Amino acid sequence: MRPIPVDLTKRYVEQGWWRPETLGQMVADGLAASPDAGFYVHSETRPYAGTFAEVELQARRLAAGLQERGVGPGDVVALQLPNWMEAAVAFWASAFLGAVTVPIVHFYGRKELGHIIATAQPKVFLSTERFGRMSFQPDLCAGIPIVGLVGHRTFDALLADEPLVGTVAADPAGRALIAFTSGTTKEPKGVVHSHQTLGFETRQLLDNYPPNRGRQLTATPIGHFIGMIGAFLIPVLEGAPIDLCDVWDPGKVLDLIEREGLSIGGGPPYFVTSLMDHPRFDEGHLAKFTTVGLGGSTVPATVTRRLADQGLFVYRSYGSTEHPSITGSGVGAPEDKRLFTDGNVRPGVEIRLGPDGEIFSRGPDLCLGYTDDALTATCFDEEGWYRTGDIGVLDEDGYLTITDRATDLIIRGGENISALEVEEVLLSMPQIAEAAVVAAPDARLGERVAAVLRVRSGQVMPTLEQVRGHFDESGAARQKWPEELHQVPDGEDYPRTASGKVQKFRIRQLVREAAAKAH
Repeated sequence: MRPIPVDLTKRYVEQGWWRPETLGQMVADGLAASPDAGFYVHSETRPYAGTFAEVELQARRLAAGLQERGVGPGDVVALQLPNWMEAAVAFWASAFLGAVTVPIVHFYGRKELGHIIATAQPKVFLSTERFGRMSFQPDLCAGIPIVGLVGHRTFDALLADEPLVGTVAADPAGRALIAFTSGTTKEPKGVVHSHQTLGFETRQLLDNYPPNRGRQLTATPIGHFIGMIGAFLIPVLEGAPIDLCDVWDPGKVLDLIEREGLSIGGGPPYFVTSLMDHPRFDEGHLAKFTTVGLGGSTVPATVTRRLADQGLFVYRSYGSTEHPSITGSGVGAPEDKRLFTDGNVRPGVEIRLGPDGEIFSRGPDLCLGYTDDALTATCFDEEGWYRTGDIGVLDEDGYLTITDRATDLIIRGGENISALEVEEVLLSMPQIAEAAVVAAPDARLGERVAAVLRVRSGQVMPTLEQVRGHFDESGAARQKWPEELHQVPDGEDYPRTASGKVQKFRIRQLVREAAAKAH
């Protein structure tokens, strides 16, 4: 794990940012304080309506069953589940046992799942036989000692008759969660968080939330780091109802808003804009959107201005799986700061800019490092600073605005997509000589995958349909499939550095200019 200077540890403990409690203790205390809070899953596949106490009982039965099978502190419990009640059962059970939770996005395909299983080496894998495009891969899980599938007897058999009492002691500074996120590497990166970093992140997010938000629908996949915090940690500390949906359908979400009085608190811009663009969206729905926090993707100024003009209180934030809350605007920030910057530093966080504007950060919610030691050594220094790979500027009031990305990362609707991984799949097509993949602007999703291709001599440029068919056969998740193609004209080349490296920033500029001309 990364080096953490002694003075930083001391400061975080003295300030109360790092506490001597485990994630399991934090969850148990929160659940005990609000046993009657509602827990609802809005799903055509696996709907549920109950209370915190009822879901906790199932989590404690699962924890007892896993403990009987030898699962305890430090063991890895992986779960690839949609936004269902059983996902909370699995996460809370793992926390009660002091185990290391590995949430896996439910739409990850065979390629990503194989890498995660090989890297994390889970003792437990909890999933379901099929949901949407996801299907259980028995051969990939053959070496995992304990496998349970929701909706199948294998999961039910893990539930003990008598629930676990209390929580199992674990080191608060030790590993609590490994979140795999696609980024600058061709394989998903394993980001390691401790009980302390997760606990602080949860508390500070809750402290910064505007009051009187009402019942809020969580649509972000719980397989995501921030989705899991937003679904299964923040509401528990707050004693607020949990409302989940497993499929994002704007029309059906509008029905939920009407029928259940739910609201959408924010997230990637797509979750809000897709509702407002729906033909049935009206003033009644708008009244439920008093506050919207945007992050997890590029946030166009046109989107924040549009929402603010509708009378909504809008604010932006900036972070990553590695460092979840670097900056963000508080409720008292001036409107221009909330709409057009990514906010100022969060409690306990420090940032500095390198000579080229690259952002370095450190704080109590910064992860412990990666599962890949070499990557940890590259991205963290001896003084505890994390190299974000993002470029930004600070204004005179200390508000940060992200202006570019030094890393080849595409954030599509809040999902991190590695350009390198997409390029490798493209290069396995025989007619493609070279591929440069970049982020293209997308009004709904923030960004989408654009591929600029150099075709081999004598070959024909593939169609988008042919490319996507190839990606389907490769097993790559659908979110990574290119959504627009461009061709380097015959006899021409990519813009390159003197050493021959493709200048991705210029490719991005050309793609953005092409999009602007098209509109």
